Amino acid sequence: MKSRISIPGAQEKPRRSIDPTFYLILPLLVLLIFFMVVPVFRIFALSFFDPDFTIKHYMKFFQAGIYLQILLRTLVISLMVSVCCLIAGYPVSYLMADVSPKTAKILIILVILPLWTGILVRTYAWMVLLGRQGLVNKLLIYLDLVAEPIKLLYTTKAVVLAMVQILLPLMILPLYATMKGIDRDLLKASKILGAGPLRTFWRIFLPLSTPGILAGFTLVFIISIAFFITPALVGGRKDIMIAMLIESQITTLLNWGFAAALSLILMTMTLIIIGLFHKFIGINRFVGSGDT
Repeated sequence: MKSRISIPGAQEKPRRSIDPTFYLILPLLVLLIFFMVVPVFRIFALSFFDPDFTIKHYMKFFQAGIYLQILLRTLVISLMVSVCCLIAGYPVSYLMADVSPKTAKILIILVILPLWTGILVRTYAWMVLLGRQGLVNKLLIYLDLVAEPIKLLYTTKAVVLAMVQILLPLMILPLYATMKGIDRDLLKASKILGAGPLRTFWRIFLPLSTPGILAGFTLVFIISIAFFITPALVGGRKDIMIAMLIESQITTLLNWGFAAALSLILMTMTLIIIGLFHKFIGINRFVGSGDT
């Protein structure tokens, strides 16, 4: 019989085994590849191979001024919606983080409750409110603020207002999560050292809440870029956004190649913005931690 000779100091290399958790995420990984990665490659192929390799769709987008205007309008409206959500959501998040846990739970339910209603239903509700014979115009006439119904619907203001109401919970929740984790002893220490409430908020609380601000702003901004239903229903001809342009190219003009190019441009722009915001959040977290 052959005997195994062991060399002192030599160790057998452990066999690499597959992590059991890999088998748990394998079905999700397959679904992600099948329903996300494959369609993206399909869109990529449609934008370039029509039927031969060409970049005419991308040249058309960048050469025609109207498409760049739509892209710029999309960015401007998304920025306006994000800023309005931040202005409206920050005080609500501050209140939720400062009240008792029982009251905070009630406020969280009230914030999440609109998410249980479909976007289409809420958009139609705004159409009813902002119409010429809607509740807002009737109230303005009743208060003698206007003599006749004014145009509120099919305007940029209507688009921004409706989108803010729909996306506001997505701003409040990240802000609340960040504010809830801020150590209140830091605020007490600031007051003990002689800082007033306004200075304590500006120098202590606001910098510590910056990650929540940027997280909520990123989330709202990215979703606003691809919004379709609300601008299509309450917006006018001057409020066409890039998602509406993609839909019209597919359903009306049957121009799948150009629609695929628009989709890739939108996706690339979204990824760039996410990357910039992610880097910005990291920098602010570092700076905020250094200040404290």
